[in-house]
Amino acid sequence: MPLLYTIGKLTVGPAMRLAFRPTVEGLEHIPDQGGAIFAGNHLSVADELFLGTVVPRHLAFWAKSEYFTGTGVKGRFSKFVLTGLGAIPVERAGGRAALAAFDAAIPALKGGDLVVVYPEGTRSPDGRLYRGRTGAVRLAIAAGVPIIPVGMIGTEKVQPIGARVPRPFTGKITIRFGKPLDFTGRPDDRLSLRQLTDEMMGEIQKLTGQEYVPRYAPPRAHPPVSGETDAG
Repeated sequence: MPLLYTIGKLTVGPAMRLAFRPTVEGLEHIPDQGGAIFAGNHLSVADELFLGTVVPRHLAFWAKSEYFTGTGVKGRFSKFVLTGLGAIPVERAGGRAALAAFDAAIPALKGGDLVVVYPEGTRSPDGRLYRGRTGAVRLAIAAGVPIIPVGMIGTEKVQPIGARVPRPFTGKITIRFGKPLDFTGRPDDRLSLRQLTDEMMGEIQKLTGQEYVPRYAPPRAHPPVSGETDAG
């Protein structure tokens, strides 16, 4: 586990648990070792903080590539922090540029790391669960690792879209992990990826109880980042 990530686990993690007291279910589904993809619904920027707080192993999140290439003291500090956290850079341009993030994630997964992906491609604008994009399944097949469905409940209340930081004591947080989905060796043609992605989204919905919307979530003003991949 990267040093800065370890420091965060020992400092930010306990503070988050004390302030929000999240309920966690299904930790037994997280493997003790080996690579895996966490694929979850996405309600708030705080989703990543809570996942990092409750998962005992290192999680590799995506971050905008600009944070790795900035200049001056601020740019160097940003690169130092994100590199120290083990983040994966992703291009905001989307399309082929964004797919480079998958190329970076494959060796991380094969090396035994855990990677977080939000298949909806963006945060839900209204609390419903939207159609998943196929990138998470494509990545799982390419890397030969399982997908662990994740259900986040209540994070949109503690940090709504537009809020700068999570607000303690504003709602109950529940985080549920489902049984791993093993798509190893499954075909990766477009139809198969769509069917497997729908299966994965069905497992996420079982964890959250959200209303399902069979269409893609409306895009935000800028291309998705930090695991919010629009590939597929």
